[in-house]
Amino acid sequence: MTQAHQGGARGWTGARKGALSRLRFTSLRLRLVVVFGLVALTAAVSASGIAYWLNREAVLTRTQDAVLRDFEQEMQNRAGALPGRPTQDELQHTAGQMAGSDQRFSVLLVARDADGRTVYGSSGGLSGFSLRDVPASLRTAVNKTQKVDGANKHPYHLYWQRVIDHDTPYLVAGTRVIGGGPTGYMLKSLEPEAKDLNSLAWSLGIATGLALIGSALLAQAAATTVLKPVQRLGTAARRLGEGKLDTRLRVSGTDELADLSRTFNNAAEALEKRVADMAARDEASRRFVADMSHELRTPLTAITAVTEVLEEELEAETGSMDPMIEPAVRLVVSETRRLNDLVENLMEVTRFDAGTARLVLDDVDIADQITACIDARAWLDAVELDAERGIHARLDPRRLDVILANLIGNALKHGGSPVRVIVRADDDSLVIEVRDHGPGIPEDVLPHVFDRFYKASASRPRSEGSGLGLSIALENAHIHGGEITAANSADSGAVFTLRLPRGTSASADQPAEDEEEPGPDADRSRAEDSKGDA
Repeated sequence: MTQAHQGGARGWTGARKGALSRLRFTSLRLRLVVVFGLVALTAAVSASGIAYWLNREAVLTRTQDAVLRDFEQEMQNRAGALPGRPTQDELQHTAGQMAGSDQRFSVLLVARDADGRTVYGSSGGLSGFSLRDVPASLRTAVNKTQKVDGANKHPYHLYWQRVIDHDTPYLVAGTRVIGGGPTGYMLKSLEPEAKDLNSLAWSLGIATGLALIGSALLAQAAATTVLKPVQRLGTAARRLGEGKLDTRLRVSGTDELADLSRTFNNAAEALEKRVADMAARDEASRRFVADMSHELRTPLTAITAVTEVLEEELEAETGSMDPMIEPAVRLVVSETRRLNDLVENLMEVTRFDAGTARLVLDDVDIADQITACIDARAWLDAVELDAERGIHARLDPRRLDVILANLIGNALKHGGSPVRVIVRADDDSLVIEVRDHGPGIPEDVLPHVFDRFYKASASRPRSEGSGLGLSIALENAHIHGGEITAANSADSGAVFTLRLPRGTSASADQPAEDEEEPGPDADRSRAEDSKGDA
């Protein structure tokens, strides 16, 4: 097959699939067409059936009446003129004369001759119409003598019956001549009338089919007219769901669909206004946190310098620090460091919320990176590393260090040693599990461990952590295109699982202008956030 033929076949297949998708069984369009078609089919079939039945009865009754009237007249005029004991020749001759009438029916005459024998006269000769062709019930009715009274003036009557022989309809009738004459039977073929009725049935069937096709076309046009506004409404609703809040419908008319379009436009306008107000408030909140964090950095820098001097005095062995104020100084040093960590974390969260956080990608040896993270925080004795050398991934080393510091520090603080870090990798993804041997995470806490400022214990609202560490770790995983999940191990302890793509597609390879490399204190603060404080 040539390329052009293949393209044509694909185009035809696509068009057919498109038509089938528009007319799938669950679609309103198809249901309208089917309902219209069923109604039209029912009406057409009913009308055609009634018309056929009425025409059939009219045709058969008209033909039947004419034939029976002619046969009765022939019986009175010709058969009534025969002697009481006719011969077979006389019967044969009279039957032939009777069959020569305008209706062209076959005649059979039955009588007794002078010797008392039953003789027959048939218009078709010996091989023509015979008594075997007459139903027994009809012969019985013809030969039965009726009681003569005021309501019945004659002992014999004319009887008829319709029969079918070899798919051909016939009219059979019989009567006796009053006063002792012969018995006569008539056979008339109704094949011409049957053909006319068949032609009428075909015509009505064709009319029914045309009515069905017309109703389908009418239903399609009606469905298009009715469903076009519904389709526009569905498209507008999808656009609104995609975040295009300026979507509006063109309103025309005063029907129910126009009212629905107006309602949709009013709802979309109210939603757009509400979302705009919420976005403005959210932006103001983020700006406030960012401005507050920047404004706090300047006094914090000075305070941090003073606390470093005080810390050096505390660590000195000269004993120059007054023992009475030493606890207060230690508290100031600790709280200053905690405040500094909180400001750094708030600035990091602000970058994520504003969408300004960027990755600085590099080819990272995972085992070396984890070892460096553990060694920098003096956790080598408390952490077991199960990672093969040579597993590389293209990641942001600093952000990976933040994630690992938070997960491992969290496990050490609230899980219990030993903490085990397991690394698995395939062609596309990298999985790092951090397991501890503690009591695990309460089931009611699991859904909230990554929430900002969430405290697992209400009795510890003031803990050393800021409650942002695991949240920041999760955001750093998301910016890599990965995920972090928390669960309880089947044995004991909690399991935090980090999944990252080995070759991430970052939005940029350079950090944002206002993003600075965190110092050792920031890393330490993120490491100190725990399950309970996450």
